[in-house]
Amino acid sequence: MSAPRTFERTRVELAEFLRSRRERLSPEDVGLHAGGRRRTPGLRREEVAALAGVGLSWYTWLEQGRDISVSATFLDNLSRTLRLDATERRHLFLLAHQRLPPEPGRTWCVVPPLIHRLMDDIPTRPAYVLNLRWDVLAWNSAADRVFGLSVLPADRRNLLWMLFTSPAMHALFNPWDEQVLQILSSFRRDFVRATQDPDIAALVKELEKVSPDFRKWWRQQDIHGPCQGIRHLHIESVGQVVFEHTTLTIDEDRHLRLVYYAAKEGRPESRSFEQWLQQVPALV
Repeated sequence: MSAPRTFERTRVELAEFLRSRRERLSPEDVGLHAGGRRRTPGLRREEVAALAGVGLSWYTWLEQGRDISVSATFLDNLSRTLRLDATERRHLFLLAHQRLPPEPGRTWCVVPPLIHRLMDDIPTRPAYVLNLRWDVLAWNSAADRVFGLSVLPADRRNLLWMLFTSPAMHALFNPWDEQVLQILSSFRRDFVRATQDPDIAALVKELEKVSPDFRKWWRQQDIHGPCQGIRHLHIESVGQVVFEHTTLTIDEDRHLRLVYYAAKEGRPESRSFEQWLQQVPALV
């Protein structure tokens, strides 16, 4: 059994981590003049302290592993000073606060090729990839048959926009009100993570203009519990189908999620749904 993680041990790890990040930077990396030969590699403590906006003695105590408290604002400043990437920044907060830091949400991303292959390997399971704004970035053939994604313009291929503006989606999600309220609550949690992103704010503003239901429910500020993982979809050629669904994080830093649907096992309509997927769509 491993030893318990104590605050004392965390302070030592924090001190070692800060020294290692400081020593890998040169003065030129942060816009400083080297000023002649240096006895040790990297930045000096006084340089880090000045760039991070704290006193030398205080920063020295931190790097020595002394028992002092730090604020999230200072840790953010220190992350920028030491040029930490997202993973290193998260590690710094864990060492200093024992909890994950809030990270700014990002809505633009590229889906890795392996995820495209994964979705293609499950032809009877509708699956698609969402970013933090709920743009549908990639999907498989089953998701396209169910949700009609490929016929939409790229700038309207957004799950929330589709739910509140498309009559076809209104008919698909049956019952609509109950399910969409749950979905909207989930989106609100993502919205909070990216309130400073202009794209997600623009989406909400536009939906408030075009959808009275969205405007009313969004302003009610209702927060529902976690999704129960069940969707009821009415597929015109099949009928009412009950799906189990889940969301898998495929890139935490870029906020990419894979949404996976599976028709509930043991039901005749589920078998009919899978047979329908295997049929060649009729040309219009």
